[in-house]
Amino acid sequence: MNTTEQIRALINRLARLDAAETWEADLNPAQIAALEYLARANRFSRAPSHVAEFLGTTRGTMSQTLKSLVRKGYLTERRSENDRRSITYDLTVPGVALADRRGVLLGAIGVLPDREQQHLCERLSQILTARLAANGGRAFGICKTCAHHRATGDGAYCALLSLPLTPEETTQLCHEQVTA
Repeated sequence: MNTTEQIRALINRLARLDAAETWEADLNPAQIAALEYLARANRFSRAPSHVAEFLGTTRGTMSQTLKSLVRKGYLTERRSENDRRSITYDLTVPGVALADRRGVLLGAIGVLPDREQQHLCERLSQILTARLAANGGRAFGICKTCAHHRATGDGAYCALLSLPLTPEETTQLCHEQVTA
């Protein structure tokens, strides 16, 4: 096995160990991943299609996952007032608690010196960006690093959607993000 194959195997094993650790009470790793995404996503990025695209699954599978999380009390469903077919999801207090949990992988990464963590983060981000570009996927970047983000005297503003942003939203994931 060459180094490239070893790196892939290590990443896959770490991801599987992390996912296996996420089995919580009545939730599976896919449900936990959806909660974690929604906890990081801004109000424009919480539709089933956005969660599905970010997690690399189908819309149908994600819709069922999200409906299950609503039934279990971890999410609330909100229909758009403009288009009743459009649905977004928000975490409940129990949903936030599960999304905020810290696993052993996070602890293991945390023992690395800051410089090594930054280097690892940069390299993995480069790999992800290359894969997304090759597959035509979206980056889902942080709002304040977007080409559409504007800082105004009144706060932040999304020039693409022509809407003001809350301070919290500027640090959240957005499906419309285009790196500035």
